[in-house]
Amino acid sequence: MKLFHGDYWVRIFKFLLFLLILASCESKRTHQAGTEPISHKLWNQVLINYVNVTGSVNYQGLKENPKILLDYLELLRTSRPNDERWDEKERLAYWINLYNAFTLKLIIDHYPLKSIKDIGSTIQIPFINSPWDIETIDFGNEKLSLNYVEHQILRKSFEEPRIHFAINCASVSCPNLRNEAYVAAKIDAQLADQAQKFLKDSTKNIISSEALYLSRIFQWFSGDFEVYQTLHENLSIWSGVSINNSATTQFMDYDWSLNEQFRP
Repeated sequence: MKLFHGDYWVRIFKFLLFLLILASCESKRTHQAGTEPISHKLWNQVLINYVNVTGSVNYQGLKENPKILLDYLELLRTSRPNDERWDEKERLAYWINLYNAFTLKLIIDHYPLKSIKDIGSTIQIPFINSPWDIETIDFGNEKLSLNYVEHQILRKSFEEPRIHFAINCASVSCPNLRNEAYVAAKIDAQLADQAQKFLKDSTKNIISSEALYLSRIFQWFSGDFEVYQTLHENLSIWSGVSINNSATTQFMDYDWSLNEQFRP
C-alpha cells in the first residue's frame, strides 16, 4: 500500500511553489521599502567624473556616457528610505543626492540647452508648468517632481535651512553642485562647507558687517532662514562675518544660465 498518492505530492509541490513566490515578492517589497540605507558610491563616481571643483558640469560627456548615473537612479528608485530603519542624516543625504541626480538626468534628457528654464512651458510661472513640476522620479506606485522633493520632503520634513546650499538647480547662480556625494557620516560638515563657500562667492553673495548683497534664495525662502535665529545671526555663523543688526540688505540678480563646463 502506498503511503502517499500522487495528489499528495502535487499539493506539496504547489505549496512549496507558493512559498517561493511569496518569498520573492517579499524580497522585492523589502528592497523597494529601503529597509537598509544605501551606498552613494555610484553618485560619487558620477560627480568625480563630470563635475569640477567649481561645480560646473560636463553635460555633454554625461549625456554620452550616462550608465553610472542611470544605475544610481535605479538604486534610488528601488530603495526609498524607510523612516523606521534610516536615521535622519541618512534620509537627508538620500533626498539631497536624489534631487541633484534627477536634476542632471533632466538636463541631459533635453541637452543641449542654455537654461533649465527652457524645459517645459514657454510661459514660465514660478512653480507652475515648470521643469521642476515634471514628475520624472518614478517609485512605481508614486511619481514625484523635483518641486515635491524640495518643498514637501526636504523643506517640510527636515529643519535644515542649509539644504538650500546643497540642492542644485543646474544654473550659474545656484550654490555650486558639490563634486562628492552627501553621506550621513559627514553631512553636517558638508553642509557647513557648502554654506561657507556659497556665502564667500562674490558672484552670488557679498557680505560685510554693514551691508548685504544676497542671493535671491534668501528672499524666496526667507522663512526657512529665520526659524530659530534671525537671518543676520545665521549668516554670521555660516560666513564667519559679524553682521550688525542694522546692516542693509539688497538682493542680486539671478543668472539661470546652465552651469556647464563648456559653453557654446
